[in-house]
Amino acid sequence: IHAAMKSGMLAAEAAIDALVAERSRDELTAYPESFRQSWLFDELYKARNFKPLMKKGLWMGSLLFGMDQILFRGKAPWTLHNSADHSALKKASECTPIDYPKPDGVISFDRLSSVFLSNTNHEEEQPCHLQLKDPSVAIRITLDQYDAPEQRYCPAGVYEIVREEAGPRLQINAQNCVHCKTCDIKDPTQNINWVVPQGGEGPIYQGM
Repeated sequence: IHAAMKSGMLAAEAAIDALVAERSRDELTAYPESFRQSWLFDELYKARNFKPLMKKGLWMGSLLFGMDQILFRGKAPWTLHNSADHSALKKASECTPIDYPKPDGVISFDRLSSVFLSNTNHEEEQPCHLQLKDPSVAIRITLDQYDAPEQRYCPAGVYEIVREEAGPRLQINAQNCVHCKTCDIKDPTQNINWVVPQGGEGPIYQGM
């Protein structure tokens, strides 16, 4: 959370400087530079190998990351890289469907009741902030080869395959979106693009 807040503060400072200088249509080139000069860059750089090392398992990953932090103080002369999340998704033909038990309403809950708790809200007629680069790919590849995984990995039930006489189509219920960006990251064809929705809308979590 502190990293998100600091990056937002740096972006705001860069935007203010641009507005004061009456620059309204160019890139905020000062933003990445101010990030590199901040304590946030140092903190994230030192922890950059955490996720790749933890893929080796809890014990081995903890041991190796401990060595990275203690021996090199996060400044090892190498940077490890993971493969993109979407590249790890298997095709439906390689998988066996999981038969999950129905939510009991006590320790497990259905998605729509959980979305209700997020207080998410979007105007019905606003431009959709979940964009498909090529709508045909959603059926021709994602449904046919991967069985439309967006129906399962989206925690808010935004994506729905609707079967019609003319054939199946992907329906996007963008008003349910909780802005987790899982679809943008996990879509196997990278066909879904999450963009910023109309200002001030989205989830409003209470009691955090």
